[in-house]
Amino acid sequence: MLEISVVTWVVTVGFILVLLAVDLVLAAVRPHRVGFAEATAWSVFYILVAVGFGVWFAMRYGGGAGAEYFAGYIVEKSLSVDNLFVFVIIMTTFAVPEKHQHKVLTFGIMLALVMRAAFIAVGATLLSLFTFMFLIFGLVLIFTAVQLFRHRDEDPDVENNVVVRVARRLLPTTEEYVGGRLVAKVDGRRMVTPLFVVLVAIGGVDLLFALDSIPAVFGVTEEPYIVFAANAFALLGLRALFFLVKGLLDRLVYLSAGLALILAFIGVKLILHWAHVDIDPAVPEIPTPVSLGVIIGILLVVTVASLIKSGREPEARAHPGSLRSHHDGDDG
Repeated sequence: MLEISVVTWVVTVGFILVLLAVDLVLAAVRPHRVGFAEATAWSVFYILVAVGFGVWFAMRYGGGAGAEYFAGYIVEKSLSVDNLFVFVIIMTTFAVPEKHQHKVLTFGIMLALVMRAAFIAVGATLLSLFTFMFLIFGLVLIFTAVQLFRHRDEDPDVENNVVVRVARRLLPTTEEYVGGRLVAKVDGRRMVTPLFVVLVAIGGVDLLFALDSIPAVFGVTEEPYIVFAANAFALLGLRALFFLVKGLLDRLVYLSAGLALILAFIGVKLILHWAHVDIDPAVPEIPTPVSLGVIIGILLVVTVASLIKSGREPEARAHPGSLRSHHDGDDG
């Protein structure tokens, strides 16, 4: 384990909070439709920040630690693109006005960071206490990969999400967005707006993605600081990336299949690590540089194949995939 000082943790978390605060202020003070040029500028900025951090981290803690960070960042970034698919579906389902989408995404990223920080703390504690958790995490990822591959041509059913249904049943909701507020007073009665329900839906999605992404990134590094940094920097660029690529997402027709392969590969890597530690040191492990190469290779093949497919068949449309069929509940 790396010796990460308290000062380093505090400075890193503070820097991330400052970036989040800037995003939140921009969303609250100047609600507007984010154009292509603005989205491109912010996307490039966040990628440069993430790469700059990785270079500093490698210089400070060694090339091995730097490789683990970049592998974790690429895993989280690729999984966050699937997150974007679901965000697009939520925005469309609830007809969120474009000028308020910036605010929704910023709050959604904040929720995701909080949830993932909690999962990282729990995951790191479990892995330090019980080495068999590597086996559990590996099996979870393989199961998730199989489910995602089976339902790769489906979209998640946002409207019938249990969290959304409960929120709508328990909380009085306005018909209109009421200027982008979360709570409004209508005829003397305090009510939540549809924007609040959208945030509930995104929070539920963030929870599901945290359950998958945290075991995945622990598959390339056991260092909690690297896990947190990789997650945080991948999520920070999510808002800008949403506005940059939402028109192109439909073309990534094989993305869900590629993500399923990545999750399965990392699941196998975790199981091999568990076997190496708990059963026999002769069991081979998959080095981080190999993991990095495999992940990048899968993403490149998936992207090129998707663009070729969508070029030949313009009607082909990508789906984020689902972890369960919409008909599972009807099968008895």
